[in-house]
Amino acid sequence: MSGPERAPIPEQLDVHDSHQTHLRGLAEVIGAGVLWGTGGLAMQLLREQDPISPLAVIVWRAAIGAAVVLLVLVVLRRTGELVALVRRHPGRLFAVGAGTAALQAFFFVSVTMVGVAVATVVGLGLAPVLLTLVDAVRERRPPARRRVGVLVTALVGLVLVCTVAGSGETGPRPITGVVLAAASAVTFALTTSAAGGRISHGASPVALTGGMALVGVLVLTPTLAFVDGPVVTHDPAAWAWLFYLGGLTLAVAYVLLYSGLRVTPASTAVTATLVEPVTATVAATLVLQEPLGVVGAAGVVLVLAGVAGLGRPATTEGPIVSPPSSAAGWRG
Repeated sequence: MSGPERAPIPEQLDVHDSHQTHLRGLAEVIGAGVLWGTGGLAMQLLREQDPISPLAVIVWRAAIGAAVVLLVLVVLRRTGELVALVRRHPGRLFAVGAGTAALQAFFFVSVTMVGVAVATVVGLGLAPVLLTLVDAVRERRPPARRRVGVLVTALVGLVLVCTVAGSGETGPRPITGVVLAAASAVTFALTTSAAGGRISHGASPVALTGGMALVGVLVLTPTLAFVDGPVVTHDPAAWAWLFYLGGLTLAVAYVLLYSGLRVTPASTAVTATLVEPVTATVAATLVLQEPLGVVGAAGVVLVLAGVAGLGRPATTEGPIVSPPSSAAGWRG
């Protein structure tokens, strides 16, 4: 006859709960990356309906996203959270919003100068490398071997995916394009680190997303004066795509990102967002019948394998964070 079962000790429960929290945060960040990955296809389909300027699309995306988030805050009677966020962290909120707007501008301009493949590899691939190095310097120890293995696997896959997506095209001004793509990567790393610090733990993801989007509108709107082309569309189908971009690829995606950053290290989160080009490639294959090929398929598998490796605690940079004790957060 067996004895009574032993109850789990508190330390075991804490480790289990912490691991589950890490996986939940990682899933939220991956969800954000998947939504971002559909943005390029949505932009292409939108411009097939109406030749509106890409910069105008970015501005409308930010404006619609901000409106959606503000509506949610009004319905939930939580507009005070956004006001409190502005009062507590005005400088950091502006940095996150302006940085998010700037990285999009850097990236889209770099695509026109160096091509989509190189711009994506540099713009997305450099950011997790930078954050991993910053973490190593901060902690005064090299990153774990498993972490390096995960990062290398994902980056090799990224190169293969983008080689297929770019079809070997480099663009008319490759040096300037690479510099702008690198600027996009650095800005992405900085804004993700800024959003993942005290500001994400002290504000709900919805309030942070609303503040970021409002700052983005303020920063980007003046640039419409330099646009050579239409900045407004009268096509209902184009407006549908604009609402998709603003409502899902901005509002929902950034709520997921900021929620995930509450429990996921910034370097891990940025690596997880490498699912973005994979999603874009798979979406183009399914919707536009663009060929993927063996190389592209191998790249997709490698990126997904690398991102899956992030689910193991040993591959994260820094400890897995326990859920905040405050109930002020709102989950996306």
